[in-house]
Amino acid sequence: MTTMAEFFSGRPTETITRDLLGKLLRYDSPKGLVSGYIVEAEAYLGVADSAAHAYEGRRTKANGALYGAPGNVYIYTSRGYYAFDIAVQQAGEPQGILIRGVEPKDGLAIMMANRPKTGSELTNGPGKLMQAFGVTDLHWNNILIDDTPFEVDLEDTLTPAKIATSARIGVSKRGGQTNAPYRYYVAGNPYVSGMRKRDMDLETHGWTEKMN
Repeated sequence: MTTMAEFFSGRPTETITRDLLGKLLRYDSPKGLVSGYIVEAEAYLGVADSAAHAYEGRRTKANGALYGAPGNVYIYTSRGYYAFDIAVQQAGEPQGILIRGVEPKDGLAIMMANRPKTGSELTNGPGKLMQAFGVTDLHWNNILIDDTPFEVDLEDTLTPAKIATSARIGVSKRGGQTNAPYRYYVAGNPYVSGMRKRDMDLETHGWTEKMN
């Protein structure tokens, strides 16, 4: 069985990001279990990536979790919301993956109580999914995911019919990576942020088969 450390290292960050799509992100929250299948994620390639928090080796108390071992949780705030990132590659190589959207599975009532929205608006963005999960602080930041209530389930998965790519959303305009195609998402899934209604696959949500 693949361990978290093995899954989050030893391959290009872009490949790991693609492989996260369809994996189940779980959080055993104080209110109960919540989970969702990952439908959108962005790769950040560390010191050489002008859009990354660790660009040119920048290291602060805020982004220190990125320099941890593969599978280290990096929770940070952006525009007043919390975001969930996972460090990848070996310790000291500050590359990470931002989870941008999930399709809910477990704990829908809990999520809707945390974030009173319906349909895709519940979790179709990094701040939205964290609000729906009930994460409102940095308590689990800079801790290996195996030692937190979070889990990326590598066995409970769905398979995207097509993986699409685009430039990342809301990143720095500095340097040459602003428009790099490091955002990966399940084509047609309604829970992808900014997915236009005309592009949504309302039959299978972009999976090779319907969810149960």
